[in-house]
Amino acid sequence: MPKTYHFPEDQVHYAWAKDPEPVMTIQSGDTVVYSTREVADNQFSIESKTEDIANLDWDRVYPLAGPVAIEGAEPGDTLEVEIVDLKTGSWGWAAILPGLGLLPDDFPDAYLRTFDLSDGEFIHFSDRIKVPIEPFLGTMGVSPVDASGQAIMPPGSFGGNMDTRQLTIGTKLYLPVQVKGALFSCGDAHAAQGDGEVCVTALECPMHATLKFRVIKGKSIPAPQFQTQGELTPKVNHKGFYGTTGVGPDLFKASQDAIKAMVVHLSEEYGLEPKDAYILSSLCVDLKISEIVDAGEYVVSAVFPLGVVVE
Repeated sequence: MPKTYHFPEDQVHYAWAKDPEPVMTIQSGDTVVYSTREVADNQFSIESKTEDIANLDWDRVYPLAGPVAIEGAEPGDTLEVEIVDLKTGSWGWAAILPGLGLLPDDFPDAYLRTFDLSDGEFIHFSDRIKVPIEPFLGTMGVSPVDASGQAIMPPGSFGGNMDTRQLTIGTKLYLPVQVKGALFSCGDAHAAQGDGEVCVTALECPMHATLKFRVIKGKSIPAPQFQTQGELTPKVNHKGFYGTTGVGPDLFKASQDAIKAMVVHLSEEYGLEPKDAYILSSLCVDLKISEIVDAGEYVVSAVFPLGVVVE
């Protein structure tokens, strides 16, 4: 019979390795319940201020719960991770971190905001804007082959720090197994995020997560894949969207231009400081490749869900 395990909260790691000792070994079909730390590893609290960013110990960023070995998983197999349940902790934070994000030259100064998540349904961003809480784990991955002290931040074919907001309750994530036992880890939980995570943070928070694992023998995939249970943006589909665009031969530059225009729009339309509009874009604006086939001039759209606006 499949079993349910509780992963010990004091077991975390801060880098990927190819052959770490697993904290626990489970069978295909078993479920693991996690309580993950927020990405700064408790260096912030709801009382934290912008000046606390200067004291951030980057060696403690990205604490991951793991690894968990799944009996019978071998390179060439696929690991199915079913996201059974996710519940945010009572608080979270978002920040502009100097030198990082899509617009580091436009926003060179540090800025931190914290939020009470005890409402359970919304992030109360301002008097006019509340963002639905749609939790997901920003980092889920198996141990990458030949990794040795590899940083958590960049994702890879093994998964990892994918920041894919569709990996929420009901979604099944598929990961290509690269080492014996798969050696799965997770963390970096978010209460909300737009596609792109443009200011480099989402709404970072602690999370209670329930994941069910299944080994698919003999099925090989080149990189992570996933299947959602329903609509991609179910909590904001009841209203329209406002879009800005960037156009040019460079997708990254076009993405920057689309977000720059969105920051201006949000600032003017909703009375936000530009730095708050930038953070809001990271929490709920989705970047989309609208066109990539017309003679080397690409179109990137940034779309803001009007469903977050308070009537």
